[in-house]
Amino acid sequence: MGVFAPPSVAALREFVALAGPQGLPVTARGGGYSVYGQSQAEGGYVVDLGSLDEVRCAPAARTLTAGAGARWSEVVRAALAEGLTPPVLPDHLGGSVGGLLSTGGLGGSSHRYGLAADHVRELDVVTGAGELVTCSRERHPDLFDAVLAGLGQCALIVRATLDLVPAPTLVRRFRLYHHSPGTFFADQRSLARDDRFSHVCGQARPALGGAWDYMIEAVAPYTGQLPYEEPLLTDGLEHDRDTEEIETLSYGEFLRRMDRDERILRTTGEWQRPHPWLTLLLPEEAAPGFVPTALADHAQSGLRACGVVQLRPLTSRALRAPLLRRPRGELLCLLSLMRTAPPGAPENVREAVAANRALYERARELGGVLYPTSALPMTGEDWRAHFGPAWETLARAKDRYDPHSVLTRGYGLWA
Repeated sequence: MGVFAPPSVAALREFVALAGPQGLPVTARGGGYSVYGQSQAEGGYVVDLGSLDEVRCAPAARTLTAGAGARWSEVVRAALAEGLTPPVLPDHLGGSVGGLLSTGGLGGSSHRYGLAADHVRELDVVTGAGELVTCSRERHPDLFDAVLAGLGQCALIVRATLDLVPAPTLVRRFRLYHHSPGTFFADQRSLARDDRFSHVCGQARPALGGAWDYMIEAVAPYTGQLPYEEPLLTDGLEHDRDTEEIETLSYGEFLRRMDRDERILRTTGEWQRPHPWLTLLLPEEAAPGFVPTALADHAQSGLRACGVVQLRPLTSRALRAPLLRRPRGELLCLLSLMRTAPPGAPENVREAVAANRALYERARELGGVLYPTSALPMTGEDWRAHFGPAWETLARAKDRYDPHSVLTRGYGLWA
């Protein structure tokens, strides 16, 4: 396997045009945050997009254009300098623009605003045939839809123009604790349905005696004065009011909330360990039963020592990218099991991946689907079932735009 770092978009286009007829696999690497080798290219080339990192904000048009290798931290910095922000951002800003848009991009505001990919105005891409194409909802819409949340199967993103919205100056952050999964999921359901908070995320946290407690992080952005009376923001919720935590942060501080955690994990070495993560989208009605059972499973016991369990409410109506698969129903729940494995113990990684597969099978029986940023082996038949009615559309786009089938083979869609 080789590595190619294109000095320009033109050089990347020429490289892919030469690789295709030779059948050489080509995979883009942005921030390097894939967890199961999806950015590898066995027998081919990994394209390091780090040099394609230009960021230009156009405040009058409320857009920002970023190279695929630009980090979201740079996007945020440029947008905030003009009093603007993307509507949806990942929790961690170290990943690349191209990588996030290729998987969809879920964040704390996704229950209201959908995916980061849903706010892309235009893309410049290099197809598997080595063509540089500008696409949007109006120009080459089939390619546009095949690239966003398309796992790099038809084209490599080289540049994206994003829509922006006015940024608040402050946020009021609430941490609301629950001792029962029933009240936790009921409150997440309520917050997904109303507009009290633009950011809603949750976690399951280890408690005494092998139990788990639950926490909702709910954030109300504002400029000047809080638009609601503070008690109204939590009115009707069933959390433990004696333990709630409330603080005011600048909007920029809130967006950078993961920076300290990253520094700690890098210092301890945990950042460099294997990350056998699993992320699932569940029908909302299945989550209150599925999640506690999954956390009680002995195969998931490592989460208590070195993991984070994230739970997000989502609304199906907000998710617009055609290739982002989701369960049926209006309300959904994202479950993300984020753990690390100790170094030098490959058997622990194998056990975690096997546990991921077992949990995925159980979720699928309940109508759940995979969010593909996961450490989970998938067969071609698995992927056909995953994409369902969208499979034929994706296959046609693959034939048209990647005729040599050289792009991003690491997911194994066509195996």
